[in-house]
Amino acid sequence: MSALLLALYVGAPVILLILGFAVGKTVELTHVRSLELRESALAYIAWSNTRKLPTDWRVNESALVQGQAVIGSDHFKTFASGIRNLFGGRHRSLETIMERARREALIRMLAEAEKRGAQAVWNVRIETSNIAFGGGNGKGLIAAEIYAYGTALRLDRGFGPAPSMQSTGQPH
Repeated sequence: MSALLLALYVGAPVILLILGFAVGKTVELTHVRSLELRESALAYIAWSNTRKLPTDWRVNESALVQGQAVIGSDHFKTFASGIRNLFGGRHRSLETIMERARREALIRMLAEAEKRGAQAVWNVRIETSNIAFGGGNGKGLIAAEIYAYGTALRLDRGFGPAPSMQSTGQPH
């Protein structure tokens, strides 16, 4: 009887951790594929964090555009992060959450610019916030909130980003 209880007390948490890892990894990979598709669809919109526009551009219309994303950690990443805290070092599993949230917020900002007919988004800024669910004791799930905003530009015909300036989905 004690061997059965030991198997239950040890085996169930291990099975749940493995299941959490598998489900979390599947969700993350699906989201990354979705990000890649949407980034490539919006790649024609140039974007930059610089304030000054190229001198040969003529702006027809401008508007503030924004995108926000909150990406949460799964239980396995939270568990792995707690283990990493014991030894120190980089939290690679949490870095992927920040990267996915940043990319998602930028895509949402660019999608809003696309709805407005913009060819470029300039003066892009990114704000971050970390959120911990589960009380003030530092335990619980972790989420990253990213807020991206910039000035969407509709340019006069014949003026605008050269093909070499098109967005690659990465900061310029």
